[in-house]
Amino acid sequence: MRTPVTIIGAGLGGLTLARVLHVHGIPATVYEAEASPAARSQGGMLDIHDYNGQLAVRAAGLMDEFRGLVLEGRQAMRVLDREGTVLFEKADDGTGGRPEVQRGELRQMLLDSLPAGTVRWGHKVSGTRALGEGRHEVTFADGTTIVTSLLVGADGAWSRVRPLLSTAIPEYTGLSFVETYLYDADTRHPAAAKAVGGGSMMAHAPGRAIHAHRESGDTLHTYVLLPRPQDWFAAIDFTDAAAATARIARIAREFDGWAPELTALITDGDTPPVLRPHYALPIEHRWDRVPGVTLVGDAAHLTAPNGEGANLAMLDGAELGRALATHPDDVEAALAEYEQAMFPRSAEVAAEGVGSDELMFGDDAPHGLVTAFTAFTGQEQTSSPRNRRRLSA
Repeated sequence: MRTPVTIIGAGLGGLTLARVLHVHGIPATVYEAEASPAARSQGGMLDIHDYNGQLAVRAAGLMDEFRGLVLEGRQAMRVLDREGTVLFEKADDGTGGRPEVQRGELRQMLLDSLPAGTVRWGHKVSGTRALGEGRHEVTFADGTTIVTSLLVGADGAWSRVRPLLSTAIPEYTGLSFVETYLYDADTRHPAAAKAVGGGSMMAHAPGRAIHAHRESGDTLHTYVLLPRPQDWFAAIDFTDAAAATARIARIAREFDGWAPELTALITDGDTPPVLRPHYALPIEHRWDRVPGVTLVGDAAHLTAPNGEGANLAMLDGAELGRALATHPDDVEAALAEYEQAMFPRSAEVAAEGVGSDELMFGDDAPHGLVTAFTAFTGQEQTSSPRNRRRLSA
C-alpha cells in the first residue's frame, strides 16, 4: 500500500492502528495535541479482554510485552453494601481472561513499538475540511496545515475529524465520576485497603456508588459515581485547588451513614478530587461512506462507561490496520469492510448499557447488581463474549 495514513490522536486506538500498519509495512504518522507522552496522567487501570482488546494486542505482535505489564491478582473483584458487607466476591482465577494493566504503561508499550518520529507531539487540531476526491486538509492550532489522502480520527469524544462524517455531538449521560487517590494504602489507610481487597471493589446504594481499584505501588484509585444533572456539579468549583476540602465535604454528604472504611476513600484522598462527566454518542451512530476518512474508538462510538471503551478502541485500530493491509490497492474497500464490522459491534456494546442504571442505582441496589454478577459467574469461561462483557468490572 502506497498511501500514507494520517492518524489524529495518540490514544490507545490510534497507536494500535499505527502499530498494526507498521507490522504490515504501511507508513503512518500520528498527530497528537499533547506536548509529550508525559504531558498528563494517563488514567488508572484497564482490564484488557481476551475477546477484543487482547486480539488487538496479538495483531500488533506485542503479547509478550503485554504480559509483562499485567498486575497479578487484580482480576479479583467484590461487591459491598453501604455497611461494608461483602455481598459478592470473585477471586482472580489466573486465566488471564481480563487481566488488569495500567493505562499509561499500555500506551507506552505501543509508543515504544513504533519507529522514532511516528508520533508528532504538540499538534492540536483546530479544524478539518474536505478537498474532494478523498483528500482532506487538517489545520493545527499553530496555523500549519497538512493534506492527506487517508485520514483517521482517533481523537476521542470531541473529535475534530468526526464532522467530516457525521453531525452527531456527544450528550451528557446523566452520570459523573469524581476521582480520588490514596497512596501507601496498606500502611496509611488499612481499613479502606482491606475493604477494597486485592483487585476491584464496587459499593452501591440507590442513587450513588463508590468503585475502587488496587493499582500498582500500593495505590487505591477511587471513582465516586453520582447520577446527577450537570447543574449539581456546577455548584462545586473543581478548578479551585484551595477549596479541595469543601468539595470533598459536599461529595461526602451524599454518603452519610456509609461505613467509614468506604467514606475514607473519599475523605482521606491524597489528591484533589477530579470531576469526570460522561458523555455518549447515539447508540446506533454511523455514517455513509465518505472517501478517504474514517474514525476509531470514542470518536466513532463514545458510550457511557462500560469497561469496553479502551478494548473497542484497540480492536478498531487493529481491524482497520488489517483491512488496509488486506486491500493494499483499494483503500475504499478497506474502509468499507472495517466500518461494516465496526458499526454493529459498537452498537451492541452500547445497547447493553441501556437499563444498567437500574441495576447500579435503582431502589434495589446493590442486590440487583449482585444477582446479575452471580448469574453470569459460572458462564464466564464458556459463554459468548456478550455475557462475559456483562461480568467485566
